[in-house]
Amino acid sequence: MNQPLNALLEELGKGAQIPARESLYLLSNLDADDAACVRTAWPELLVELRQQLIATLVEVTEADFEVNFGAIFRVGLDDQDAEVRKTAIEGLWEDQDVRLVPPLAMRLKDEEASVRAAAATSLGRFVLLGEMGKIRPDPFTQAYEALLAVCQDTAEHFDVRRRALESLSYVDAENITALIREAYTAPEEKVRVSAVFAMGRSADAQWGPQVKQELFSPNPEMRYEAAWACGELQLADTVPELEELAEDVDPEVQEAALWALGQIGGDKAREILQRYCTAESESIQMAAEAALDELEFLHGDLADFFDRLAKEPGQEP
Repeated sequence: MNQPLNALLEELGKGAQIPARESLYLLSNLDADDAACVRTAWPELLVELRQQLIATLVEVTEADFEVNFGAIFRVGLDDQDAEVRKTAIEGLWEDQDVRLVPPLAMRLKDEEASVRAAAATSLGRFVLLGEMGKIRPDPFTQAYEALLAVCQDTAEHFDVRRRALESLSYVDAENITALIREAYTAPEEKVRVSAVFAMGRSADAQWGPQVKQELFSPNPEMRYEAAWACGELQLADTVPELEELAEDVDPEVQEAALWALGQIGGDKAREILQRYCTAESESIQMAAEAALDELEFLHGDLADFFDRLAKEPGQEP
């Protein structure tokens, strides 16, 4: 094992607080030998330190796409602490290695519901990859069957079942359609929110009436998911409602409405987005600009799209 990494592990083993983030880069892109050494040292670290460390590594991963703490997150999957296990799963959100399917499927049987829910969400990308034909049938089938069993288990916590449904919604099958319909009538509002999320993700236009019905729900989380689903389903007749939601009291709902307009396209959507490109709120302005770029890319003249990019600050003319 290289000496700088050895020194870092020794420092952590003494119960010290997390070192400067620069030192944590030593945990990135580990080879097999160094990963084995970390796996040996990891259980000896204080639980609070493991929690802080794994959470910090997730933050660094989100901010810097060049780092790869996958070896650490894999160690965290088997941690004795549920919070560490859950955070480790979240840290692997972009990892498409099909060898993750068995351990994630195993975590669907974890003693903690929060870990099971995280695993259900994480397995969704393998369902998508399978639907797109980008992975072999075996890992896709394992992910699909494990999620389906959870989703159909009435004794399972509803948070776990709804996350499983969200992951399964990529699959165009009658049984999944039935599960979405059942979830939409559930007594728990969070399950109904997940049903609308699943409707959008399914890319099935049959859900248009239900999605439109929820655009002005009293629950901002539902309005957000309904607006987003309008974009995923490209419901052109919802442009007037999305224009209203662009003035919603909840900024996240506003941004979802603007994103949806970019997906739907058309002259009216373009006009609305251009108006919000001069909004007072910087975040709304940025959301409108990103949605307008998406609109031009998906529906407009690509020459105009690239011309717009060239004229943006920081871009070469």
